[in-house]
Amino acid sequence: MEKLLKVGAITSTHGIRGEVKVFPMTDDAGRFRNCRELIVDTGWEKKVLEVETVKFFKQFVILKFKGYDTINDIEGFKGRELYVTRENAVPLEKDEYFIADLIGLSVWDENREKIGVLQDVIETGANDVYSVLTQEGGEILIPAIRDCILDVDLEGGRMSVHILPGLLD
Repeated sequence: MEKLLKVGAITSTHGIRGEVKVFPMTDDAGRFRNCRELIVDTGWEKKVLEVETVKFFKQFVILKFKGYDTINDIEGFKGRELYVTRENAVPLEKDEYFIADLIGLSVWDENREKIGVLQDVIETGANDVYSVLTQEGGEILIPAIRDCILDVDLEGGRMSVHILPGLLD
């Protein structure tokens, strides 16, 4: 399992006082309100940043980090991704999973035949859709609904699914 979970990407600086514009990569951008520290991957190190202020502008989050007070201080963070530790992540409800934990699971049908490997989670709004790379190199799209997802075993690295009629046609 991943120790760090991606929550956003710094798209640009915002003003001249050390703020950055962040594109959120989380279901709830409001999570940034309660975030005390974030980790930025600078390319050569992972640096812990203490969040000083949080604002919202359109689909972006505007962050100011303690000790970074000018545009020059944060210019190097443009294009970099932001992470939280698993301990600082938003608590999950029953039958909810972090996307990072699902990617790479082997996917099996109810007859215990391996279908493939979960390669992506597509967020559609109504429900997520799991993109599974088949053993033959094709792709199957499986809706993440109770009728299809029978079991998720993160520790065992596998997911059991029911393929609805017509899904493979």
